[in-house]
Amino acid sequence: MTLLPKKLLLLLLLAAGLAGCGPGGALPTPTPTIIYDYSGPGPTPTPWLVVQEEPGGNGHPTLADFWAGRAEFVVEVEDTGLPRGESDTIVMGNGELWSYLHASDRSAGAVDRCGDPVEFPGCTVIYKSTDGGYTFHHDDPPVCLFECRRCPCDPEKDHIVQQQYPRVHYDGETMVLVYEYLGRVMLRRSEDGVHWSKPRRVDETGIWKLWLADCPAAERIGPHPFVRYDYECLAGGPPGVYIEDGTVYVFVAVGQNPGGMGCYYGPVKGNAKRFKRCAHNPLFRGAEEYGPLEEKGPQTNPYFDFRTISSADVIKIGERYYMLYEGVRGPGRGDPGDSQFGLGLARSLTDRIDGPWEKFPGNPILVDLPGNIGLGHADLVIIQGQTILYTALERDKRSRLALVWK
Repeated sequence: MTLLPKKLLLLLLLAAGLAGCGPGGALPTPTPTIIYDYSGPGPTPTPWLVVQEEPGGNGHPTLADFWAGRAEFVVEVEDTGLPRGESDTIVMGNGELWSYLHASDRSAGAVDRCGDPVEFPGCTVIYKSTDGGYTFHHDDPPVCLFECRRCPCDPEKDHIVQQQYPRVHYDGETMVLVYEYLGRVMLRRSEDGVHWSKPRRVDETGIWKLWLADCPAAERIGPHPFVRYDYECLAGGPPGVYIEDGTVYVFVAVGQNPGGMGCYYGPVKGNAKRFKRCAHNPLFRGAEEYGPLEEKGPQTNPYFDFRTISSADVIKIGERYYMLYEGVRGPGRGDPGDSQFGLGLARSLTDRIDGPWEKFPGNPILVDLPGNIGLGHADLVIIQGQTILYTALERDKRSRLALVWK
């Protein structure tokens, strides 16, 4: 891990008065500034990793307050500069925010480590913010985070064709990053957020047919009214990750139609191929049916997570765990692909992260169906005790929302 010299000075000035604003009040224009005073030799050192703050500091509400109806999310910045690719953001030790996301040549002009354009959906890159997370920027062009074994990059060995939906978590010693590669969940480790280990597949994750291998009933893919029945087992897709007490939990989509949320666990520095299924898989399930066949509007909200549940973003509040997740109802009649997305909230019923869980009765949150692509791939980060959410309220923008008291 790279440490900064003692001469580094951080002054973080945040605009006041945001926490008490509700949706009917005017939000002040955010004008935070981060100033660095570095007088050491050579280039400015890489910021060091820090464990995310506890939610609810400085009098701010938490997702527990949202669940109880005492808090709500309000939009602070409509366009943060983050591209369409879904993000996961952390606060670094010098106050910078680093957003890990997947981007392609089409979405952001991304290139691989050999300088070649990256096809959609793309690879993992880093966008950075030096103003407290209100706006983000990238290297020009954005470059894939992971080294290739040799040039040109090999699409399969280097996963350049799909390093999709990255999630990161840091426990004070090791950063773990997971992403989807062709339905499988891949895991990498780092001590500085820049240099990463080789990818390791979380064992038994992917999407497959029964002639290849059997699967538990929770991982079976059932029929959908507007999707051709093809693959028969799913345990993978857009993942989530959380580290606690030396154990890493990797969250995956299990099954479809109806979908569920499952997890695997193992030692932080252990072999991902030896991870085990959590004791209570699935942690929870989506709607049991598609609902009205010809409807796609708010009246179908109760069915928003029928097809797939994935992309877990987990945070601990008190003795319980809270999760934002993406629910997909699937396409409607005549749609070329999935067209109904929603953002869901769930929490553990006990103090155990490996289940069982319950779903928020007011799901989906933020907006009604059909939602936008990327809406459900929420990105939670705690900044000075306040819960901040980055998500796509519009198709090609990622907005910043703050959790405030009602």
